[in-house]
Amino acid sequence: MLEMKRELNVRNMKDNDVVKKFKSDKAWGLCTNVDLKNCNPETIRNPEKIREFILQLCDLIEMKRFGDPTIVHFGPNERVAGYSMTQLIETSLVSGHFANETNSAYLDIFSCKEYPPEKTARFCQQFFEAKSMDFNVVFRY
Repeated sequence: MLEMKRELNVRNMKDNDVVKKFKSDKAWGLCTNVDLKNCNPETIRNPEKIREFILQLCDLIEMKRFGDPTIVHFGPNERVAGYSMTQLIETSLVSGHFANETNSAYLDIFSCKEYPPEKTARFCQQFFEAKSMDFNVVFRY
């Protein structure tokens, strides 16, 4: 028989409560998905600014980077064309894609070490000067 676990909605919880739940539930990982709309087009199209973002984000959430970030521009058509990035961290991975056509960013911060998800999402919004932001928090077991 397959076991299935459904995640409780932690989105409306304060960062401190998310961290407490992460620890008390003995979750294996914490993943924050951040969707940014109407970002500054110059920032999301600049690989050096994206690199700067990665460095600042890892410092903010106190994650040790493992190697250099990978930042590549690609896309088979204009709808999805843009930079994608990955940064290995000692506790997992930070990744994202920046869509040129819509000036949007789709970021995933995944770690087996806890961090403040709302503070992290707000930092992402501020860095890319997004007019709107939505984020989801998921515990991995």
